[in-house]
Amino acid sequence: MTKPSLKERQFALRESAILDVVDSSLARKGFDMMTMDEIAQEVGISKASLYKHFDSKELLAAATMTRLLERTLDVVVERANEDTPFDNLKMLVAWSVREHLEGRMPTLPSTRSSIHEFMMRHEPYVQKLEQLTEILGGWILAAQQTGQINPRLPSEVVLYTIYARPCDPVTDFLKMGGAFTDDEIVDAIVTTCFNGLQST
Repeated sequence: MTKPSLKERQFALRESAILDVVDSSLARKGFDMMTMDEIAQEVGISKASLYKHFDSKELLAAATMTRLLERTLDVVVERANEDTPFDNLKMLVAWSVREHLEGRMPTLPSTRSSIHEFMMRHEPYVQKLEQLTEILGGWILAAQQTGQINPRLPSEVVLYTIYARPCDPVTDFLKMGGAFTDDEIVDAIVTTCFNGLQST
């Protein structure tokens, strides 16, 4: 492989900086309130330069969500051969909640939105989502076979519950209340996700 030119490296670095800002914006205010003007201003580039990288707000969102899936897959792969599938699921929820607390967990509107339709047509995102879903689906089935997760629950219910935890508003309410540390919040979300509210 040929070494990237200086111009190509600069382009890639600028693109990464753009997506860092989009990560933060989607985490703070969401897709509907985010604007291309705001992103360009926060990155410190012109709107015309921004459009050289991403020609729409939808593509910006798709790119940052694809990058999030890539980061998640990196975490999953690192832990794929460690601990039990159940422990790996708990690790992933803990990681995702911590990413949320630190402002690195972008979120998008519900399935009843045009951006969701755009995402489902964005091939890189769909491919990464399918890869992650396959891995987590295997972990869920294995945990159900050992009885660590209720085997009567459809695996889809468990999967969507895990996917929903980084977007859980409980995390934000606990953070805003100021009574708990980040570690305590992460532990509380993981515990209620996998053990419910009953005492054990």
